[in-house]
Amino acid sequence: MADNEDIAGTTAFEHVDMGETFCDEPMPGPAGLVIFGASGDLTKRKLIPALYRLFKDGFLSEKFFVVGAARTAMDDAAFRHAMEEAVKKYGDLDGKSWAEFAGRLYYRSMDYGDSEAYASLASFVREREEEYGTGGNRLFYLATPPTLYAWIVACLGSSGMSADPGVKVVIEKPFGRDLASARELLALVHKYFTEDQVFRIDHYLGKETVQNIVMLRFANAIFEPLWNRRYIDHVQITAAETLGVEKRAGYYEEAGILRDMFQNHMLQVMALVAMEPPSLFASERVRDERVKLLRSLRPLEPTPDRFVLGRYEAGEIEGGEVAGYTEEPGVAPDSNTPTFAAMKLYVDNWRWNGVPFYLRSGKRLASQVTEVLIQFKEVPHMMFDRILPSGIGPNVLVLRIQPEEKVMLTFHTKSPGSKMCLRNVTMDFRYTEGYTGHTLSAYERVLLDAVLGDKMLFVRNDDVDLSWSFLTPAIEHAEKGGGLVPFPYGAGSWGPR
Repeated sequence: MADNEDIAGTTAFEHVDMGETFCDEPMPGPAGLVIFGASGDLTKRKLIPALYRLFKDGFLSEKFFVVGAARTAMDDAAFRHAMEEAVKKYGDLDGKSWAEFAGRLYYRSMDYGDSEAYASLASFVREREEEYGTGGNRLFYLATPPTLYAWIVACLGSSGMSADPGVKVVIEKPFGRDLASARELLALVHKYFTEDQVFRIDHYLGKETVQNIVMLRFANAIFEPLWNRRYIDHVQITAAETLGVEKRAGYYEEAGILRDMFQNHMLQVMALVAMEPPSLFASERVRDERVKLLRSLRPLEPTPDRFVLGRYEAGEIEGGEVAGYTEEPGVAPDSNTPTFAAMKLYVDNWRWNGVPFYLRSGKRLASQVTEVLIQFKEVPHMMFDRILPSGIGPNVLVLRIQPEEKVMLTFHTKSPGSKMCLRNVTMDFRYTEGYTGHTLSAYERVLLDAVLGDKMLFVRNDDVDLSWSFLTPAIEHAEKGGGLVPFPYGAGSWGPR
């Protein structure tokens, strides 16, 4: 080493841009999208605004079109106007790019149970495919109430549209309402579509910070050695909403919190947190590990120390009075539907044996937050006991999914000035800090992946079966008078005590 060199000169630091970004974003080819339920709320709030942003930002092929189908009587012009109003409300509309996008929007009014309507739709879609040169790359998106899934799938199959090359079907959650109905729907879907054609959507998996769980764990050597029962005391996964049931009482009375949040979102996030490292970052390898994790879940015993339900009552949210659940429009006064659930789960494998996973989700809670909290065990021997008799507490890693997307790590340092005084400090990384590129919303991500045919963020058939197998006994115990009565909690609180 020369006299004027120091240690830093022999390291890789001088060769690495610490802000460097490594990206791989493939571009999709020509495609056509048929949305069933095109006059509904999901299409207006999420799908069309997401598709428009993808188109405006250059993530979709020029050879791309959308056909909306629903019972509401409309022509192309009326549909385009309705979608323009939706994008103004839920997105960011630019006149020139909207005119180009709107010209690719079409609409067909139809009854979902009318076989002749599907024949007419098939003819119309094939004409558009010839016009745009999409080569038969076609997606059917079921944005209807779940009760219509079976009707639409069966009619697509009988019309022959499911057999066309390049066809995919995208199905929103919930996929069934229990294990038996999920298996029945699965059998029907597989009668007309192969598993490779089926994309079961869970938009939570499309959230940037949910995907970041995998990157944070497996792209950094500092976390994986600690990611096990030797160092982690417990894991908390929280999805809290300040909103009530709003205008979805009909759906929510059928679903409740367990079907709405736990069978899909909560268990999927847990699987990403706890799964083993896949040998390759590829769709089936990642999905294999998620399924293995779900297969390792200890059966959920519906006892008070493992499983609690709640239902919100009148209270205060952000300074305003709000009604209780049974006072909401469309909810029966004697409803027993839970709006909150908390459960203590265990994963019976070598990595996680004995580590509790606490999952909780609810409506009308104190704040809007979705996060994963990893609490590490305390130091094995507290050498500061004589000076700090109350202890110093554990280290905590928080992966905030929404509304603030960030990673926080809490640890202990000496407080400046005093000879012996410890303080907690938090290293706070905001997810988009220093990034100036385009960030895809959850629906943009999953729609783009569906067009590409990338299934990593979609739920496989055995995944659905395992999650329903795990949750159905608890749902049945609660709904058949098994003693799991929802505890009341005031709106604006953190749920029942």
